[in-house]
Amino acid sequence: MHRLPPFKIPAACGTAGILDRTGRRFNGEDIVRAMAVMRERGNGLGAGFVAYGIYPDHADDYALHIMAMDRDGLQRVMEFLPQVCEVVAHEEIPTRRTATIHDEPVLWRFFIRVPEGKLDGKDEQDYLVSDVVMIINQQVEGAYVASSGKNMGIFKGVGFPEPIAEFYRLEDYEGHLWVSHTRFPTNTGGWWGGAHPFGLLEWSIVHNGELSSYGVNKRYVEAFGYACTLFTDSEVISYMFDLLCRRHKLSIDLACLAMATPEWEDIDREADPERRALLTLMRQVYAGALLNGPFAVIAGYNGGMVGFCDRLKLRPLTAAEKGDRSYLASEEAAIWAVDGKPEVSWPIDAGKPVVFNLEEEKVASLANSR
Repeated sequence: MHRLPPFKIPAACGTAGILDRTGRRFNGEDIVRAMAVMRERGNGLGAGFVAYGIYPDHADDYALHIMAMDRDGLQRVMEFLPQVCEVVAHEEIPTRRTATIHDEPVLWRFFIRVPEGKLDGKDEQDYLVSDVVMIINQQVEGAYVASSGKNMGIFKGVGFPEPIAEFYRLEDYEGHLWVSHTRFPTNTGGWWGGAHPFGLLEWSIVHNGELSSYGVNKRYVEAFGYACTLFTDSEVISYMFDLLCRRHKLSIDLACLAMATPEWEDIDREADPERRALLTLMRQVYAGALLNGPFAVIAGYNGGMVGFCDRLKLRPLTAAEKGDRSYLASEEAAIWAVDGKPEVSWPIDAGKPVVFNLEEEKVASLANSR
């Protein structure tokens, strides 16, 4: 007799992030331990990791992680990239055979830069690389870009986190920030490009929940030239961070406020007139950026990571600190699994971001090295 599942887990999908605020680099073993604790939050349809600081020898180059359906798709990328940028180096992404990982795409990475004199300034270079990503995802048949930032990379696929980490040999990489995700059923099927994290340039996100506002959000970012091509609602959040923080120059706090602005009745009850005016302005100007539905997001960027939840806190997210490390995770147990009891931990409030940054001197040294 066919038996329906007894219940749906309303808070599933597992996420975790570990940041060493001093910039000390460590391999992927700790983030894998955190994800192993939350195995029941996944179903093997998708998992992945993003790490920052892993390519110090190419810190000035954009690292494009390419997933190609076949060698022909990869060849089309190889023919396209030299037309728009300088390819400094490229190679197959190292993997190992893993019992439960099957039907993987062709995985390749390109280190690229904008030829000197072609564009002035980092902003213009970011615009060009963002356009390159959109062109590959839309127009280069059989290929798409998993990540495109400097000194960082996304490693993802169909499977549970531990086999995905084994497949990509994450113990061989060292970074100062690791973020990871394991997937439970949402509104989209499981495939390699649809696994989390999603990223564009320095921004990457993992997401627990689903966006009822996806259609509105998708049309909003498309008006600015982004294209959602990976068949899942979470993709739009990574583009939203890039749009709000890089192109509109909003602070992280304001970007999160745009995506999780309070309800109108709560704005009307705000006692501080300046705060009420700000909330009104954000709600009016960034109506298309407002994310509706249950969500808990961890976003990584070159200087740190941020966690934030929807306005009703319909998905769990915990923050913690111990020593030089900061943590975000769907469950506090995942944090304990890495480093024992944290010195301090707290649940993230509804609609209020928690931001962990690299120490200022480390951020300055990274900036001066580029």
